[in-house]
Amino acid sequence: MSIVIAYYKSPVGILELRSNGDALSHLLFCNSWKGNPIDEAVIDFTVPPSAAIKNTITQLDEYFAGKRMEFTMAIVQEGTTFQQTVWKELCNIPYGNTISYLELSKRIGNVKAIRAVGTANGTNHVSIVVPCHRVIGSNGSLVGYGGDLWRKKWLLEHEAKYKHGVQTLF
Repeated sequence: MSIVIAYYKSPVGILELRSNGDALSHLLFCNSWKGNPIDEAVIDFTVPPSAAIKNTITQLDEYFAGKRMEFTMAIVQEGTTFQQTVWKELCNIPYGNTISYLELSKRIGNVKAIRAVGTANGTNHVSIVVPCHRVIGSNGSLVGYGGDLWRKKWLLEHEAKYKHGVQTLF
């Protein structure tokens, strides 16, 4: 099965979208990768012929416009049974809300797995859609985010703005 790759300009930077044709498999922040920054001038932003990519772009447009609070596209990401459990639970965190890593470990039924939960959260390859940005420190602080903390802050404030009418949280 071939992988389709597309790039999306978002308010939090360029996102790389990958699809197996039927489902979204990756949504990555390009400019948070180690190494050379992405040069927008050489990126082809045209939409490739993948229904999954087109659907993802439509839903991202709606999300960033404040019109979508839940994603409904098909997603698939490879991971262990434990990672899959954590990622599934992330999708149960409502738009505009946050929980702590401790609360997430309680929700999956293993309070002692807090570090493993954090690691699984960090290996999520479908950022924003599988909302790992909604997990914060037990003291309410912004901690750990592979897409850089400024993006986590932006995403949480964006969601709070459209859910609660609040613009600044942190």
